[in-house]
Amino acid sequence: MHKSIYPLAEDSYLLEKYVKKYAKGKVLDMGTGSGILAKAALEKADEVLAVDINPEAVAHAKSLGIKALRSDLFSNVKGKFDLIVFNPPYLPSEAKEDKYTALQVAGGRKGHEAIEKFLKQAKSHLEKSGKILLLFSSLSGDIGKLMKKHGYKARKLGERKMFFEKLYVYELFI
Repeated sequence: MHKSIYPLAEDSYLLEKYVKKYAKGKVLDMGTGSGILAKAALEKADEVLAVDINPEAVAHAKSLGIKALRSDLFSNVKGKFDLIVFNPPYLPSEAKEDKYTALQVAGGRKGHEAIEKFLKQAKSHLEKSGKILLLFSSLSGDIGKLMKKHGYKARKLGERKMFFEKLYVYELFI
């Protein structure tokens, strides 16, 4: 895998467990990275689309046989989905990060800007009974507040304690 593609880590594996449980119908893997979540969704879904801002990640997903396209969040995404999966960049930016690391992990100055932008746009791509699986960190800020602000109902599905943070997976719906 190209060094600009987000490497598999605890967050990917934690979210993968829920993707395998919830995937059905038409699934969008937002920010596909390594493609692990799109591959997991393919096991149960009728159709999977993987998108990423990084052209190397898109090429990698295609090499795995996954339908993929380059998109800055929903900029090139058409249609509605039964499940949208997002393992976003969720940490606050650090000045010393190289561009690859920043693209993979930095969610903005406070850590949650990418998540908020996603939440603003996701509703118009979600089927009426659709769900979102969102992963974020205890370092991402008050994501619960952002979910409410943008009109989502949410339920915590799982969490994992890490050395310096907690990772959470939430199910969001309208």
